[in-house]
Amino acid sequence: MSHRTRTFLLLLAGALALPCFAEAATTPPSGTVAQLRHAVQGDWRSAAHKARDRYRHPVETLQFFGIRPDMTVIELDPGGGWYSEILAPFLYDHGHLIEAGSPKFADRIKAEPAVFGHVEKVVPFTPPLQLTLGAPASADMVLTFRNTHDWLNRSPDTLAAAFKSVYDVLRPGGVFGVVEHRARPFSDAVESARTLHRIPEDYLIALALKTGFRLDGVSQINANPKDPEDINVHRLPPDLAGPDSEHAKLKAVGESDRMTLRFVKP
Repeated sequence: MSHRTRTFLLLLAGALALPCFAEAATTPPSGTVAQLRHAVQGDWRSAAHKARDRYRHPVETLQFFGIRPDMTVIELDPGGGWYSEILAPFLYDHGHLIEAGSPKFADRIKAEPAVFGHVEKVVPFTPPLQLTLGAPASADMVLTFRNTHDWLNRSPDTLAAAFKSVYDVLRPGGVFGVVEHRARPFSDAVESARTLHRIPEDYLIALALKTGFRLDGVSQINANPKDPEDINVHRLPPDLAGPDSEHAKLKAVGESDRMTLRFVKP
């Protein structure tokens, strides 16, 4: 754990009167890790997507969240489907995967059935206009990967409404797993989201607690101490949106420093 992260957790514990949580809390049942690895290694995943595994640690991340193959899981705003192509085969035999996003993703499922054919359904989710994820207390787990800054960019109320929707759809004991680009501790969350596409970890934790969640785990699986946290994440891999002259330097940094948080609905 980096000095920067350790300092943040100590400050957070004092500010929110919370203990500092250890990384490990949930041990998946035997066979789950092997099934996750099989899904990650699947030949339906492109070489470009597999190249991101070293930065995103999908097996370890999903293991930390406590995913099981018999769960009903909702993934929020799947984007290009990087995690969807892992979750869909993993949950196909005994669980259910629901994608919550734009109608464009439903079109992609139809166009690429070999990759996404195991997705059970897509529900519209475009905060703040469409927020209902399903029947109350109907899901075991909700996951979001690098999305929360987009909702905060729309407004703090939009992000709060999205968290409330997650809380409502989860069963008691259900897990909300969050991965997000990390801003410097206690920085201006709205400004960080707007200019850097990052959020301070303390802001997301405080919002989740206000929503009613319990903080059940904090992991450094996706931390990157090489990331200075003061640049727009799209300048880093895989986008490398900045000038060519900085690409070599930022490739050496790798992908952004990311928080990995596990919340539970009491």
